[in-house]
Amino acid sequence: MKVIEVARLLGVTADTVRFYTRIKILNPTKSKANGYREYSDKDVNRLRFVLSARQLGFSVEDIQEILAHADKKKSPCPTVRRLIDQRLHETERQLRETLKLRDRMQQAVLEWSQKPDKAPTGHMLCHLIEEFTAEDRL
Repeated sequence: MKVIEVARLLGVTADTVRFYTRIKILNPTKSKANGYREYSDKDVNRLRFVLSARQLGFSVEDIQEILAHADKKKSPCPTVRRLIDQRLHETERQLRETLKLRDRMQQAVLEWSQKPDKAPTGHMLCHLIEEFTAEDRL
């Protein structure tokens, strides 16, 4: 299969297929007749795996590590368990930070709805942000 055929089959862009080829996750052969890359069923299965892993939050580096185990005919399951645990902790941390940001934004909306508009001065650009930030530091 050619790049565009793999892309259509899996519902991704040709650039996605090329990216994973460039970083050596996919290893197509070159056609002797025309020099085009030819992707095998194995390549399609690997890319399908990659897309599933990405949907679970695994990074490209994680996926390369997992595939390295599989390519050596070793079970990647212990690595997968360790990595998903790390990704879960990172996601929970990011969620907490996002919720804090949402709370700050809600507070800003509430406070700013009661403040007047002011033109910039030589020392201030937007008093809403600058006063809110200053209050936050106290």
